Amino acid sequence: MRLNEHPLRARVLAEVHARPFMPVATPRRFLHYAFLTDGEAASADRIALDAYCASLGLPGPPPGAKQHRVVFSGAILRWESHSEFTTYTWEFADGQGLAFQPQPDALAGAMEELAQPGDLLVAVDLHLLVAGPGEVPPEISAAFTPATLAVAQAEGGAAVVATDFQPDPHGFVRIMVADRGMTRVAAGALVQRVLEIETYRTLALLGLPEAQALAPSIRRIETALPELMEEMRGSEGFAANHALLDRLIALSAELEAGAARSLFRFGATRAYDELIRLRLSAIGEQAIPGRTSWSVFLARRFNPAIRTCIATGERQDTLSRKLSRTAQMLRTRVDVDLERQNHAQLQAMNERVTLQLRLQQTVEGLSVAAITYYVASLVHLMLEGAHAAHLPVDATLGTALAVPPIALAVAWTVRRIRRRHGHLDRDDPGRG
Repeated sequence: MRLNEHPLRARVLAEVHARPFMPVATPRRFLHYAFLTDGEAASADRIALDAYCASLGLPGPPPGAKQHRVVFSGAILRWESHSEFTTYTWEFADGQGLAFQPQPDALAGAMEELAQPGDLLVAVDLHLLVAGPGEVPPEISAAFTPATLAVAQAEGGAAVVATDFQPDPHGFVRIMVADRGMTRVAAGALVQRVLEIETYRTLALLGLPEAQALAPSIRRIETALPELMEEMRGSEGFAANHALLDRLIALSAELEAGAARSLFRFGATRAYDELIRLRLSAIGEQAIPGRTSWSVFLARRFNPAIRTCIATGERQDTLSRKLSRTAQMLRTRVDVDLERQNHAQLQAMNERVTLQLRLQQTVEGLSVAAITYYVASLVHLMLEGAHAAHLPVDATLGTALAVPPIALAVAWTVRRIRRRHGHLDRDDPGRG
């Protein structure tokens, strides 16, 4: 019976095998490169590598693969694709066993045949040499700058790793691994972890220039916020509070723009820092008396940079919360001032409506008088006509007697029309 598998099951199971350790025989020489690549650059690099391998009759990376190993004549290439960078690691046999000989330029020609996938960030020249049990190779003192030299035992004392974390005249950071009797699998794992430490160390430090660039802006906002809050304590009226709110929104926009720009970089810095700690723990680093270990060196030189990035991110978060609370208070004050203005406007409108009603009543009274006068005039003309026809009618007296009922009838008619319009307006609120 075949069970229905989750569509991601194969991908999840393969993840733990994505970057396996490869056995390595001592002595060996490694040139390791890391290039920054976004999604498009990584896709183009995969296509270019596949075409290069095909031109030599060798298999290219399978679709979706994160790493690929190609055996050339005299060299082995290990290609790895990561989220924001791509690495090329060349492995060369070393028959002489002399520290960092020949010069890396003599071996770097293989990389020139491949299209550069992105900006170069990491270049490492790692030499795996044979050493006697308990021996610290004398080549270490000659190959590195003493002031920045970091040396430690690894793999339970079966190896010594050394570097000064400085680029040599050829642009490579040199790392020496002295093999005191490791197995080939242990040597391969150690080499890969040491290369990852240097790669992640460099990538983690990309957050430091970002933190340094944001520091003046954050400091300016930290200084401006208390001043603005002090002004807010004494501000009164809609215009003053609204002006303060505009200034506060400008500070918030500046802060959030910087936070959005640095969010990924600071998150990546924290992640790479954690990976470095895991790799140092995995190699089983042990200090050598009288020597500065990798962990001690990084704690003194590298960790302050990481703390700067973390502290900058925390300052952004703290400022963002303070700005949000202050903006909320200011918005409340602005809303209250706006409600006061609206209330005053409504009162003014009520007064205008009352005035219009009084004016309307006055006009209605005048209209009753005018209509009464007009109708009385018509009655007077009719009576005069009757008098001219020799009817016993007194036009003046008749007109005088007709005025009161005419006035009452006109007043009743106008009042009825006004009431009817009032009923229509109540029944239809949208009526004009």
